[in-house]
Amino acid sequence: MASDLDQVLSSRGPFTVFAPSDIAFAKLEKGILENLLMPENKAKLADLLNCHVVPGKIDFKDLKDGEKLKTVNGKELLVQVNNGEVSIEGANIKSYDTKISNGVIHSLDTVMTKN
Repeated sequence: MASDLDQVLSSRGPFTVFAPSDIAFAKLEKGILENLLMPENKAKLADLLNCHVVPGKIDFKDLKDGEKLKTVNGKELLVQVNNGEVSIEGANIKSYDTKISNGVIHSLDTVMTKN
């Protein structure tokens, strides 16, 4: 909510959200998350979180090695598949295909900080 991402996700969709887990956020350097949550950094937080949202519903089984996904803010994410394990920009998908009203969520073990 601090980033207004809830407004994007409550729109029609569908969306695929690559959601960092609490463990993923805990891996960030000390102070980074706190800094991003400050009101004056709302745009930076929104940009970071929008890097985790792709238009359209993409189930886990449909992610292909070498595929490039375009996020809602226009950035590209590289999909890598190796022995049944899938990563997005090096962040591993730990749980997947959690249905939401307008799409699907896949949980990541790392926050993607690609710019």
